[in-house]
Amino acid sequence: MKSTSKSTSNPTSQLIPLETIEKKIFFIRGQKVMLDKDLAELYGVETKVLKRAVKRNVERFPEDFMFELTEEEYASLRYHFGTLKRGKHSKYLPYAFTEQGVAMLSSILRIE
Repeated sequence: MKSTSKSTSNPTSQLIPLETIEKKIFFIRGQKVMLDKDLAELYGVETKVLKRAVKRNVERFPEDFMFELTEEEYASLRYHFGTLKRGKHSKYLPYAFTEQGVAMLSSILRIE
């Protein structure tokens, strides 16, 4: 039986296969993180909506919860993982969320 995770912000509470989530976890700066665009997709919101919610609640996201990738880090991810081609011409660098950051993000998206 496959493990699954529940998407709490989706009103239909669709189950997301664990394998789908695991493919979106990267190891950056010695930490397991997920990128803003992948989290937005999993939560069923646009990336700009997710980022707006974070900016309104920035005091809840210390550096060990979330950080912005450097150009070099993002270029390296795009080079090593073909799955990151979408958004390669974005004018903003993505945010990376640690496990604690993902939990906090979940709580603020539920509120908003």
